[in-house]
Amino acid sequence: MAISAASDTIAPPPAERLPTRLKIFHGFGSIAYGIKENGFATFLLLFYNQVVGIDAGLVGTAIMVALIADAFVDPVIGELTDRTQTRWGRRLPWLYGAPIPLALAWMMLWSPPEGSNTLVLGWLIGWAIIVRSLVSMCEVPSVALVPELTADYDERTILMRYRFLFGWAGGLLILIMAYGIFFKDSGETDPAGYYAYALSGAVLMAGAVLLSALGQHKRVAHPSPPQPRHAGGLRAIAAEMRKTLSNRAFLWLVFAALFAFTNQGIAFSLTNYFLGFLWQFTQGEKVAYGLLLFVTMMAAFVIIPPLARRLGKREAALIAGATSVTFNAGLFLSYYFGIFPGLPGKPSVAAMFAMIFLANTAAITLMVLSSSMMADVVEASQAETGRRSEGLFFAGYFFMQKCATGAGIFLAGQILSWAAFPIGAAPGEVAQDIISNLALGYVVVLSAVGFTGLMVLRRFPIDRASHERRLAVLSDAARADLDAEGMHP
Repeated sequence: MAISAASDTIAPPPAERLPTRLKIFHGFGSIAYGIKENGFATFLLLFYNQVVGIDAGLVGTAIMVALIADAFVDPVIGELTDRTQTRWGRRLPWLYGAPIPLALAWMMLWSPPEGSNTLVLGWLIGWAIIVRSLVSMCEVPSVALVPELTADYDERTILMRYRFLFGWAGGLLILIMAYGIFFKDSGETDPAGYYAYALSGAVLMAGAVLLSALGQHKRVAHPSPPQPRHAGGLRAIAAEMRKTLSNRAFLWLVFAALFAFTNQGIAFSLTNYFLGFLWQFTQGEKVAYGLLLFVTMMAAFVIIPPLARRLGKREAALIAGATSVTFNAGLFLSYYFGIFPGLPGKPSVAAMFAMIFLANTAAITLMVLSSSMMADVVEASQAETGRRSEGLFFAGYFFMQKCATGAGIFLAGQILSWAAFPIGAAPGEVAQDIISNLALGYVVVLSAVGFTGLMVLRRFPIDRASHERRLAVLSDAARADLDAEGMHP
């Protein structure tokens, strides 16, 4: 990366093909994020509702409060990583420092004290904020390395594929272990199973982030050139952050992703309710379901590059998003109207798996392409501000994601309350009209949120041609500055 002594104009990173080994190590760090997402989205609401015994609406509200409060920490973390100056660069010190405290905080989250609902909800909110803040200290600097490693339009999508591959692998590994080992005998309401679940997750999260940092150390451990920053204290820093985050492409992308991650939060939070009560899965079928989700990640991993090259990231993301919402809504509507194969009685596992394969493959494709589009915002902002703010942009993205996930968990709790879903219920003990209302409420919210988000995503302004033109302009400007100083070879 070149830097001009006169104007501090920073050239974008070279558009090179990265070695596969580096892509794997880079993606490996997202295992921690996947495990955290699995816990928050799949088991946390169930644990505090069905095991601890607190109303689902209260738990959903508490998790939403924690996630939104914690989300405001993310832009600060992103700005701090952009400003970090060490002999190992801007990102590595964070990747080495955060994993061990994260593992300890994760254990505390799943070990609430006995006491009043107020005490337990306070424990949930506090440790949820700490856990997610520490995850941000791992994930923000890690994903901020993507635009630093390469400026190539397609290579960034490939890097994001690996991040999502390992993120999903981490989440699904702990999910399969939960269904196949920790809750195999007594189900997901067994308190003893949650200690093993928490301990395994803590070890995997810390180990993955540290191994990822070590695997990338040689490539990224070098002093970063100083960014063109202005003096003036916290007020000037805040003004600088506001200017950076007001980029039009960033705002459209974040607004669109808000809807997508809200739907993801709803779907993940209701997974155990759907699998146990609606689809009537056995523990073995739940393990198979976890394996199916990994297959959908592999399918998305294969189809994303040709799809993005042929259509462009935005158009491919729009098609994927519409496909996901359509098949997901169709799955639950057919159940509600009693026309799903196998009804009345146990719904067909094969038919459910087929529709989930299509819906989830498309959903992952949308998420990967959206994340890759965020990397392209970096140069769009650099052309306006003269600064590369990878950490701040991805922190802003995570800020939105946490708010959206919190909103999704909150809405999941409200859907359960609206359907009058009972506390402490076991599969087979819930009235059919309650389960049908749960399916209907999910479809209504899913469709409204999903298609609104896709309408917003259409406004994202960056495509391949504009990105490559911008790279050329930035590179020419950097070379001109170097030539003026007599520094160009």
